[in-house]
Amino acid sequence: MTTERPRCVLAFSGGLDTTVAVHWLTHERGFEVVTLSADLGETEDTEALQRRSLAAGAVAAHVVDAKELLVSNFIWPTLQAGAMYQGVYPLATALGRPLIARLLVEVAREVGASAVAHGCTAKGNDQVRFDVAVGALAPALQVVAPLREWSMGRSEEIAYAAAHGLEVRATVESPYSIDANLWGRSVETGILEDPWVSPPESAYEWTAAPESAPPEGAEVEIHFEAGIPTRLDGEELSGVELVEGLNRLGGAHGVGRIDHVEDRLVGIKSREIYEAPAAVVLDMAHRQLEALTLPRDVLRFKRLVADEWAQLTYDGLWFSHLRQSLGAFVASTQPLVTGEVRLRLRQGALTVLGRSSPSSLYRRELATYERQDDRFQHQAATGFLSIFGLPLRTQAQVQGRLWEDSRPLLQSAPRGIAAAPGSEEPGASGG
Repeated sequence: MTTERPRCVLAFSGGLDTTVAVHWLTHERGFEVVTLSADLGETEDTEALQRRSLAAGAVAAHVVDAKELLVSNFIWPTLQAGAMYQGVYPLATALGRPLIARLLVEVAREVGASAVAHGCTAKGNDQVRFDVAVGALAPALQVVAPLREWSMGRSEEIAYAAAHGLEVRATVESPYSIDANLWGRSVETGILEDPWVSPPESAYEWTAAPESAPPEGAEVEIHFEAGIPTRLDGEELSGVELVEGLNRLGGAHGVGRIDHVEDRLVGIKSREIYEAPAAVVLDMAHRQLEALTLPRDVLRFKRLVADEWAQLTYDGLWFSHLRQSLGAFVASTQPLVTGEVRLRLRQGALTVLGRSSPSSLYRRELATYERQDDRFQHQAATGFLSIFGLPLRTQAQVQGRLWEDSRPLLQSAPRGIAAAPGSEEPGASGG
């Protein structure tokens, strides 16, 4: 009499860790392993992934083209939010993980699995993103993390793979740890672990060195509909096509390189190199269009929302109630964020050349200094200033200037005084 083995769905990238994990989960943990590979824009040969998975012992290998899902459900909402982790990181990897987690849960339900698994280490952020996301979506599912359980280092994994005849893509340790999807490429470890060392050109793949990029640069015009980019230079494109196109264009002109020391959720600082040409270009364009169309108080509050959105995403809390509530606020701000932004990309620099929107709150007749076109009510400024400055004037009259040194600054500042010919120096005594 045979006992049916429990099923586990493994997020499978085809690298050393997840290839060894298929065999380990099967033979050490007793699972019947089904793999899921989500193509987020970095997968070149999906058939090879399936072959490698099955050869390692999986009973089935699922491959999902998830590029459009990543763009529409994760990238565009985050672009609309204006979220950059610590104001710098476009959250590429952090946006891909909740999508993969959701696909893991859906496949697990399809195949009747009792567990899901991933190839994350105990030191990184990704383990949090997978474990927490799965817990939010399917609390009853067990989450297995082989790299947290086995005692193998990389060299032992390579030996394990060789001993069991597993096909792995590399037998020599890469100098870098790399993760990539449509929205960006992240690089760490190796020589990059010294924050004093300049990143070597070998760390970059998507972007040209700015000094070697074409000196004439290039211009691009991006059209947005309700906060979502839809056209490049007048050409209607799908989300995936648009991001891919801007990655190529920005990369060719050295735009999108980021060197950042960031704070990981697990409590350590980490030096990361990012390449995100499309993310950098679209973020600037979207901000410029919002500056034209959103009121000042909405922009101010939205900056707070952007920081919170970025922190929640980075920390693996995409499916939290708060992040979803912030999503409702962000969505409410976007219907009028429609128009065009024109930018120049030149040797690593990104410059805004112009912006236009049918919903623009900019009015030349209010902003101009040309008297014949000026419609601003200058007389109203006196009353406005009287009311606006009233609290400070009242405080100064009643309490004095308690908030600063009361000594005159002129006593400690060098100055020169020139008097008109034939006149006495201002302030001089008459005799």
